[in-house]
Amino acid sequence: MSTENPKTKVSLIPAAVRPFKRVAIYCRVSTTHESQDESLDIQIQTLKQYVAFNSKWNLYDVYSDKDSGGNVARHGFQKMIFDCYENRIDIVLVKTISRFARDTVDLLETVSRLKGLGVEIIFHQENLRTSETDNDILISALSAIAQAESESTGEAIKWGLKRGFISGKSKLYSRKCFGYKHNEDGELIIDEEKAEVVRLIYDLYLSGLSIVLIIRELEKRNIKSPQGKDTWSKRAVQTVLTNEKYIGHVILDKTYTSDFPNNKQRRNSGEQDQFLMKDAHEAIIESKIFEKVQAEIEGRSNIEILNGKPKRKGTHYSSKKKKRD
Repeated sequence: MSTENPKTKVSLIPAAVRPFKRVAIYCRVSTTHESQDESLDIQIQTLKQYVAFNSKWNLYDVYSDKDSGGNVARHGFQKMIFDCYENRIDIVLVKTISRFARDTVDLLETVSRLKGLGVEIIFHQENLRTSETDNDILISALSAIAQAESESTGEAIKWGLKRGFISGKSKLYSRKCFGYKHNEDGELIIDEEKAEVVRLIYDLYLSGLSIVLIIRELEKRNIKSPQGKDTWSKRAVQTVLTNEKYIGHVILDKTYTSDFPNNKQRRNSGEQDQFLMKDAHEAIIESKIFEKVQAEIEGRSNIEILNGKPKRKGTHYSSKKKKRD
């Protein structure tokens, strides 16, 4: 006897066809230099291949920038964010965290915004997915990558500059300053009209005038500042009076950049190597006059070093007192 129920009907309910994930590729390089173009192309091709290997992904678009990772107003980056808000993208694929953002706050804010839109970010090189990664891990990863890249890039730049300094071929040796100009070969030669102003400043200082009185005298004679302004700054006059270029010498690495993450520029007081090229170009000021001015500057200073610490002197220089003496 058959146990089948002729009235029973079974209908097949097919599995829902899950749509392909729409993937956006984002790539960035820091500059518009020609060598960076190749780097950008390599980033794009690598990520395109990664998308092609995933059968459940479709490439939606490629966004790119030639700009600093610290600039969140990057054109390609903002266009990608806009398309995420327009629900055109499911996944953003990036080579590495540092290509996406260099600032931790900006990174986490963007990740949070895109998560809220249901958009996942995949950092290919770190193998991190924002759908599976908490913020603490992202912060640690970003800090480590930023430090490593900053250190490696900084060391490469320093070595390149140092090699040019040692060989004497660095163009920084012929960098212009007030009183000089470049000839056709890019070498420093005297700009006689401005050199006369340099000589005047030295003469005025040795005659007893203070920086302020020198500025007044320059203004009275309608002499423009190095920036072409009617008024000279104290800094501009001090630079003229202390720049060894006026005796034909050049010193490089007067300042240096401190280590990551501060990256602050500091005055080099012997902490780092310096490079001196003597007789690099024709002098405007005689060495004995330059040395006399340096001694005068030190004598007029209201700061002295006692037991390795700076301390104000009991007396202060006065041009009026100088004239009375």
